Amino acid sequence: MLTLKNKLRELGLNLWWTWQPQVIELFREIDPTLWQNTNHNPIALLAGLTDEALTERIDHKSLESRINFHYHRLQEYLVDDRTWCAAHAGVLRVAPVAYFSAEFGLHESLPLYSGGLGVLAGDVLKSASDLGIPAVGVGLFYARGYFRQRLDPAGWQQEAYGASDIATFPLVHAAAPDGSTLTVRVHCGDESLHALVWIAHVGRARLVLLDSNVDSNPPHLRELTATLYGGDQVTRIRQEILLGIGGLKALRALGIRPSVLHLNEGHSAFAILERARERVEHDGQTVDRALSDTAIETVFTTHTPVEAGHDRFSADLMEQQLGWLRGRLGLDPARFLALGRVDAANDQETFCMTVLGLKHSRRRNGVSSLHGHVARRMWGAIWPGRSEEDVPIGHITNGVHAASWLAPSMTRLYDRHLGPDWLSRQADRHTWQSLATADDGELWEAHTVLSRRLIEFVRRRTKTPTTFDPNALTIGFARRFAAYKRATVLLTDVERLARLCGAAGMPVQFVFAGKSHPRDDDGKRLIQQIVALARDPRFAGRLAFIEDYDMNVARHLVQGVDVWLNTPLRPLEASGTSGQKAALNGGLNLSTLDGWWAEAYDGHNGFAIGQGAVHADAATQWDRDAASLYEVLETEVVPLFYDRDEAGVPGRWIRAMKHSIMTLGWRYNADRMLMDYADTCYLPAAGALTRG
Repeated sequence: MLTLKNKLRELGLNLWWTWQPQVIELFREIDPTLWQNTNHNPIALLAGLTDEALTERIDHKSLESRINFHYHRLQEYLVDDRTWCAAHAGVLRVAPVAYFSAEFGLHESLPLYSGGLGVLAGDVLKSASDLGIPAVGVGLFYARGYFRQRLDPAGWQQEAYGASDIATFPLVHAAAPDGSTLTVRVHCGDESLHALVWIAHVGRARLVLLDSNVDSNPPHLRELTATLYGGDQVTRIRQEILLGIGGLKALRALGIRPSVLHLNEGHSAFAILERARERVEHDGQTVDRALSDTAIETVFTTHTPVEAGHDRFSADLMEQQLGWLRGRLGLDPARFLALGRVDAANDQETFCMTVLGLKHSRRRNGVSSLHGHVARRMWGAIWPGRSEEDVPIGHITNGVHAASWLAPSMTRLYDRHLGPDWLSRQADRHTWQSLATADDGELWEAHTVLSRRLIEFVRRRTKTPTTFDPNALTIGFARRFAAYKRATVLLTDVERLARLCGAAGMPVQFVFAGKSHPRDDDGKRLIQQIVALARDPRFAGRLAFIEDYDMNVARHLVQGVDVWLNTPLRPLEASGTSGQKAALNGGLNLSTLDGWWAEAYDGHNGFAIGQGAVHADAATQWDRDAASLYEVLETEVVPLFYDRDEAGVPGRWIRAMKHSIMTLGWRYNADRMLMDYADTCYLPAAGALTRG
């Protein structure tokens, strides 16, 4: 029989707990201070307590029955066969979907992500688990993760990478058939790269992570997976060789033969070439047939219309690092490079990972309706002679894993009004309709509690105990600081902004957070401008920047803001999901009509900046959007928020909250997204070939 400590450890080793508020509260209650200091990591929490201290806390707080209860909940969840997949997509249970991504954002205690791409990948695994879709994620283990952000006295972002205590991560070594610790080997030019294989359990799903920090590697290769998105072009191509080629080798070594390869962006597209090599060498296929059959089982998702977001490698670097693979495929250099070129005959064109993925997959998609149009226009030259509407790139709009992002108080409110099983029905619009009859005061009270919690968080993080008014209109902006996201549109007219923030009886306050890529000085200057304004006496207590953005910061913001602000330059925001998280928690979106908001906004479920028109001159577009933003704030958002009845309840605002939740909740969740992938991509791919 397992001890209570072992049961807690099993709970902590399966990231199912990250979307179980009661389990999170159980771990927190064991030692609140240690829980906070270990970045909400249950394995680190347990490591920080002696057996005697843990036993004392369990006894003192009468936790034994709760530990047993949640332990058995997990066991029942893992074996429950009454899933969406069992009923609707049984063929996928024969062989799993392999989901490749350069980053996975599952929780702040496992820092293998930088932003939205990784958090989306984490949400995919969580919803696949809930739906019973057999899925295995494939990624890299970054021992030092992404950088920690600190702002110097001038407001300039400084980056630091700290050492991680791998023993406290919720990971286990993968075992080889002989019981030894599993490693895989890939070629990077003339060098052999070895990688340990780690496993993270995510409910019913698994995440396979490759780690180059092994003794058999020379120092420069041991450092290859140390940090996310670090290093030069040689580092990047080697990381992507390890992810795509090494990732598929790891699956083979684990006895996993996937029916579908889903590539989340181009970083992992070398998996296509490795799968084709298997077919050439093991099955005797021609390279053309091997690539064709591999395309049938491959799903490729592209995420960005921004050119810098697509990895490109020179011909020399490709030959240096992957000449061995070219030879084993039986291709000459020109034919090999043509696999990743838009124009196969252009020997000046670099090798693009996105082009490799698009050319050699049968099912391709953008991540919103608008992005689908943009992607067809951007990549149409791959299919010369086709009209734009006939370019074979569709779209599946992103969604978020509701249980991971909902505040517990909102979950309880939904349990009351939507039914205790509403999460299993969240992708059905009818599930949400009964929220219309919920008491306005109850919804407002739940939101007010979350707003106050956010204010307390801002005060702690900024070390200013009087910052922010818990009764003022609070607007949040948090994301990666890149030029096209235009974080400083709000700062265009500082005097007008100051009047807005300081209006008597109707104040407005803003909280910002986000990181800029270490090599993006333009993004760092945007942060610096906002920090400078936060220090301006005119904005004292009305504008704050939260350092070191991560999933914990994001959770506080999306759960507590009244309004979520998003100002990208249309059409450069492929989807965006932070606003979806805010909407689930009752926040109203205020955004340019880009990404998901372009298809979601109905005139009543939030606010729009501009009308979707795009001016040829970016500066003119900036001025137009800034003018629209100020006007919408002054004439729509602020008056609606402060229109109160005798009891101080903003009835019209609450009606907008309800309408937002009812129209957005069912469409923009990850369960709906995964169902769409299963119906339109996974099932056709899985049924097309006999697995080999």
